[in-house]
Amino acid sequence: MSSSAPYYLKGSAFTVRINSVIGWLARHGLSLAGSAELSVPGRKSGRMQRIPVNPHTFDGGQYLVSARGHSQWVRNMRAAGGGELRVGRRVRAFTAVELPDSEKLPVLRTYLEKWGWQVNQYFGGVSAESSDEEIAARAADHPVFRITVRS
Repeated sequence: MSSSAPYYLKGSAFTVRINSVIGWLARHGLSLAGSAELSVPGRKSGRMQRIPVNPHTFDGGQYLVSARGHSQWVRNMRAAGGGELRVGRRVRAFTAVELPDSEKLPVLRTYLEKWGWQVNQYFGGVSAESSDEEIAARAADHPVFRITVRS
């Protein structure tokens, strides 16, 4: 990967398998620590792509953070402007707006506080205990979307 390519950490075969199990569980009504299955239309195929995510609530807002970086679901979300979160039969359609890097710091810090046990490995040595400067330096690597559930 060149230095100009956006950060993306592809999952190992093991993590891909674990993600498929977590997604299956969410689809069937079992959320692990608040996880849900994200469905977002593919930007080329239009078919719904599914992946487990950790929805995050901060300061009254709901967010999706891409721990692995500029993944396919992130690219699809940018194109679609929204998607669906599912846990069992409960499906919440939402719109999404990507945050600029300058607004990510408090969301990333609280996300790492809640989900760090699962995602710290993708943040290049940055954790919830890191300084504001250290977290801000990684902000561009981790897209954050504020989501608004449609009524």
